[in-house]
Amino acid sequence: MNNKILIVEDELLIALDMQGTLEKLGFEVIIDVTSVEQAILYIEEHQPMLVLIDINLNKNKDGTHLGQYLLQKDTMPYIYITSYADKSTLDQVNATRPNGYIVKPFKDDDLKATVSVVLNNYYHKKIDALRNNENENDPVPLRIRKVVDYINNHLDKKIEIHELATLTEWKMDHFIRLFSKYLKTTPYQYILSRKINKAKSLLEDTVVPINEIVFELGFESNSNFYQAFKKITNDTPENYRRKQQLKSTN
Repeated sequence: MNNKILIVEDELLIALDMQGTLEKLGFEVIIDVTSVEQAILYIEEHQPMLVLIDINLNKNKDGTHLGQYLLQKDTMPYIYITSYADKSTLDQVNATRPNGYIVKPFKDDDLKATVSVVLNNYYHKKIDALRNNENENDPVPLRIRKVVDYINNHLDKKIEIHELATLTEWKMDHFIRLFSKYLKTTPYQYILSRKINKAKSLLEDTVVPINEIVFELGFESNSNFYQAFKKITNDTPENYRRKQQLKSTN
């Protein structure tokens, strides 16, 4: 999955603090964009998975101008960051319908929780939109839905991209292009993210040995699983399980 998060914040210390927090979760965080104009250029070229926007940018245009642009674009979620929570600010913010809102100062856990909830809700909103589209004259959402359901029902298997393309009756490059268009991630990255999410649940909620989790999720080897888990979570399976166990005992 595209794991880029764009932070549009002109206070460097705040941006660096957020960058450090989110990078620990495995995201690639960009903080050198400090104006609405720069942000739009970056978004058009790189299509980040999430945008965090400071409302007061001390520029010609404040953060809500970027929010209005993202509202019209409707291709990624965005969260406002501000020191203000008065009615006037909230009215201004609500007019652009953000996916989230964080008031400064905030704790690292608040940032982590907000980002996690926003990304999860946005992803499921996209999936629900596909599932609710029953227009037989529009085969793209129906075929993509079929592929998504197949992946989620076969996480214990090694899933080949050509198998998924066959399900849609499209050529490989056409399938990858349309899948990426609708889900904002490649088929391979989607499969990997779903498998790692399942692995995280097993590590949190069970005592199943890690080598059995590797087998259960259809990874070719322990090293492949460890590499994928580290890439997405920025942690090892052992450390992740240990941290979750400590949380549950506190």
